[in-house]
Amino acid sequence: MEATWKSRKVAIVGAGAVGSTFAYALAQRGLADEISLIDANHDLAEGQVLDLAHGLPYYPSVQIKTGSKADYADANIIVITAGAKQNPGETRLNLLQRNAAIIKSIMDDIVQANSQAIVVIATNPVDVNTRIALNHSGFPKNRVIGSGTVLDSARFRYLISQYCKVDVANVHAYILGEHGDSEVAAWSMTNVAGVPVDEYAQAHGSGNWAEERERIVHDVRNSAYHIITYKGATYYAIGMALVRIVGAILRDEQSVLTISTLLEGEYGIQDVCLGIPCVVGQGGALKIVQAPLNDEERIALTSSAEALKSAFDLLQKG
Repeated sequence: MEATWKSRKVAIVGAGAVGSTFAYALAQRGLADEISLIDANHDLAEGQVLDLAHGLPYYPSVQIKTGSKADYADANIIVITAGAKQNPGETRLNLLQRNAAIIKSIMDDIVQANSQAIVVIATNPVDVNTRIALNHSGFPKNRVIGSGTVLDSARFRYLISQYCKVDVANVHAYILGEHGDSEVAAWSMTNVAGVPVDEYAQAHGSGNWAEERERIVHDVRNSAYHIITYKGATYYAIGMALVRIVGAILRDEQSVLTISTLLEGEYGIQDVCLGIPCVVGQGGALKIVQAPLNDEERIALTSSAEALKSAFDLLQKG
């Protein structure tokens, strides 16, 4: 008896810049058979879908449609990009509270639909929102993950490749912890074509490598601020990072990606979602990779976790 063919369906919640850019990139890669774009602003979703659909003759075969809550029921993956922007004069806590309410409402609809999908959170602050979604849904932790530091790690690899003048594909490097100001550059894990980065940079780079290391970390940490200053928002690279995560799930790649997932004692950290190397496949977050960080990196990662825990606890108190 032949196996029944099942389509690969991705529901995207949020049709703004990040959600629509992700939909565009996903359609071009041919990873999904169906893309459903959902937004509280139905007209925005309709407009984005119509614009995307006009490119159908040039994509791999895919169905793109305006979606609704009903699409949660049979989606393989639900990616949440919806969220409020910070208003002038608004505190970070107020923004956290507003986005937490949005995430909880969406998760209620996903649970009510009896969805078996893997849920990927991209709404900032992504680590706190991932924990909110996980706690509120009651889903197992493998099924609710955040985009974490997948984008930050890509920025890190890019800047190292520029300094070393080598293909970025040959740079292996990770940013860990918060997707934000307390993130940690895992230099001890970084290599260029298998050569520790310090050795490679000193042999093949130019200038003062110690100073360049500091500049690279600074630029990674502040990339979003710079881009927002220049053009108002970031969406191309995060769109591609989401394609990378979703592709690893749909194709069961067992890829190691620094997604945001719940730590339960790994790295000495408990009850916090943050970006950490994790094997990603069809079941979502399959296992955490415990890398041998040096003492400085472990201390910094613990501090990042504490900052995230404080933000979550503050939010819970209201």
